[in-house]
Amino acid sequence: MVISPSALKRFFVGKPIASSEDRHQRLSKKVALPVFASDAISSTAYATEEILIVFLSLAAVGMSAYSMLVPISLIVVALLTIVVISYRQTIYAYPSGGGAYIVSKENLGAYPSMVAGASLLIDYILTVCVSVAGGVAAIISAFNGLSPYRVQMCIGFVLLMMVANLRGLKESGALFAPPTYFYVLSLITLIVVGLYRVFVQNMPPIEHTGEAKHLLEMQGSVTVFYFLKAFSSGAVALTGVEAVSNGVPAFKKPESRNASTTLIWMAVILGSCFFGLSVLAQHLQPVKDHEGMIPNTVLAQLAEQVYGGRNIFFFSTQFATFAILILAANTAYADFPRLCSIIAIDNYLPRQLKNRGDRLVFSNGVIFLSVASIGLIIAFGGMVNALIPLYAVGVFTGFTLSQAGMCVHHYKHREDKWRLHIGVNAIGSVTTFFVAGIVVTVKFTDGAWIPAVIIPTMMLIFLAVNRHYARVRSFLRIEEGYVAPRRTHTVLVLVGSVNKGVLQAVKYAESLRPDKLLALSVVGSPEEKIKLADDWEKYGMTVELETITDDFRNLTDTILTHINRIDNEDSDDIITVVIPEFVTAIRSQWLHNQSALAIKARLLYRKNTVVTSVPIVIE
Repeated sequence: MVISPSALKRFFVGKPIASSEDRHQRLSKKVALPVFASDAISSTAYATEEILIVFLSLAAVGMSAYSMLVPISLIVVALLTIVVISYRQTIYAYPSGGGAYIVSKENLGAYPSMVAGASLLIDYILTVCVSVAGGVAAIISAFNGLSPYRVQMCIGFVLLMMVANLRGLKESGALFAPPTYFYVLSLITLIVVGLYRVFVQNMPPIEHTGEAKHLLEMQGSVTVFYFLKAFSSGAVALTGVEAVSNGVPAFKKPESRNASTTLIWMAVILGSCFFGLSVLAQHLQPVKDHEGMIPNTVLAQLAEQVYGGRNIFFFSTQFATFAILILAANTAYADFPRLCSIIAIDNYLPRQLKNRGDRLVFSNGVIFLSVASIGLIIAFGGMVNALIPLYAVGVFTGFTLSQAGMCVHHYKHREDKWRLHIGVNAIGSVTTFFVAGIVVTVKFTDGAWIPAVIIPTMMLIFLAVNRHYARVRSFLRIEEGYVAPRRTHTVLVLVGSVNKGVLQAVKYAESLRPDKLLALSVVGSPEEKIKLADDWEKYGMTVELETITDDFRNLTDTILTHINRIDNEDSDDIITVVIPEFVTAIRSQWLHNQSALAIKARLLYRKNTVVTSVPIVIE
């Protein structure tokens, strides 16, 4: 039994949803939190680890690393507070969504908006890569034997996410809600139990051996450069904060209020858990290096120490971490296609990205995001610490432009307390600009140069696409007084042999009542020419048949040369090429000559030429 492509699509994607059902696909706050905030919340699984990697593995400061954890965490939490307050204002000012791109476009102009758009798109692609790679790392921490299959596992989970999101936003949200809440519960439990055991039961730090012990024995000093580098690594905890403001239209009514509440929930969970983990790590002293010689993640080491070994509580924490990191990529799947559609509406991306699919999702954007993410995962071996340096540049560039745009918005509209709002956004813009500068400077050679190059490249792509659409609009614009000219019409029927399909094609061509009707056949020998002429006369065909003998059997070029000769006789002619085509079942269509496809492909770009296929369907 042969399964049709349509049936296969229905199996994976589901039945189509009518456009009128769009409002019923909106999300409640409880479902929207895992859909839009899972990326930000899941960053707690690797943000503290990234800080320790810088101090222990790169700066080699030994035990001094742990004294830096809490100060850096407090700075990151303060930065989070500023950013969240700013984006809360954005939600009410721009309920149509779009985040930094829309704010920049309306207040700062086209070029800043393109920078913001490119930054956000890169950020979302990296969100998928980092989240999936982090989830796989959590599984490998629990089952070290899976390490050789890291990349394959990452690719498999990206494909799973793609299929889930092609089925629709509401279904994917319901699928991802339980793992997100399970992770939050597991993380809070780990922090509370861990701090209780540290401060009440005087639990000692983790005992290390081998490479981990060697890293702790280092005696380097904490320089400003490495402090800033560690801070920029910890600042990845803020990734995904903008997702709620980008997806306001996906919320149930009242959209802005529900989105604002969800943003606050996300900030409280993210800030408290990130700070709590940093305090716990300061006392338990987990170790992580940038080369992957220590396979267990910081979170796995903390769970093993707090719960007294690899028991059910340890594996529950690892499974919860794995689940939310894999599903945190859903934040990007929720926002990347929507942002692509907004940019495409402005004619900076191909228009195919603005169309919704059968399930009311932007299917082309979902597929493009998956392909780009898989490419990066393969390129960087699925390693989180290799992808992190690429991550923060786009995030903080978007933050900076969004808050600068909000300053202009407040000044133009001058709503209540506008001076206070400008002050908040100005502080946020300057702060995030400073952080973006730190990331590019201290991590430039680690990979931060890549987004610094890709963002301008994407802007050039935006401009090229926009110029193309502008040129097309200019060409198609109807000038005042324009009247379409009357042109002579020549119809050319292509003949391979005299059969039922050719006879039907000739009848169709006659029904067009052209000014000139011709038939053309290309044969390989004089004998074929004679037989074709006899058959043409036998069936009483009155249309003039021209037969060309081509010893080299170059069918396509010979036909094009003949059409050009006809066209040169009258440059104002419209030529319709009629091609009889036999159509059979999909499983056997490949058995027939595909020369018609080659001819149509060549004629597609020929001026004043119409190609008409006359299908002969064989049951």
